[in-house]
Amino acid sequence: MNPYNLISFYFQDDGTIPNNPGLPVLLYPAAFKGKSDHVERTFNRNNWLNSWTNGVYSYHHYHSNVHEVLGVTGGSAVLKIGGEEGAEVNVQEGDIIILPAGTGHKRLRSSSDFIVVGAYPEGMDYNLRTGKEGERPAVLEEIKSVPLPDRDPVYGRNGPLAELWKRGRP
Repeated sequence: MNPYNLISFYFQDDGTIPNNPGLPVLLYPAAFKGKSDHVERTFNRNNWLNSWTNGVYSYHHYHSNVHEVLGVTGGSAVLKIGGEEGAEVNVQEGDIIILPAGTGHKRLRSSSDFIVVGAYPEGMDYNLRTGKEGERPAVLEEIKSVPLPDRDPVYGRNGPLAELWKRGRP
């Protein structure tokens, strides 16, 4: 039984985008259905800070130094998660997706009103990596050293993230 209506995905290193084979991407469909105005406040209350509101880049990118949460607060989109060989994930207003450090993501298409709120554990600063030659091996070491967050960005201390990611660590 899944009391959180949670979907998880694992992605392997594809040679360009490292992903995070030890930690799953977590998708909480409709976690904020009808309450999208609460997304940023909830993230911040659960110590996911340095938040912003915008969209998702239309090219593959990842953050090697931090985990990221994206909350869809308007519209819908198809995101490519995990690099070129990854999965196409449909997201809509109210959905939350948590990306472990190293996970590739890009927007394939979206409605004209697509908006997300992003945030990072403890307000950590993020870098922007695209899989360019020369990023490795430094990013692989950096990804391994990113600390696990102490709270789930949606459900806080009692949420599923801590348990799922603790078990996922190699």
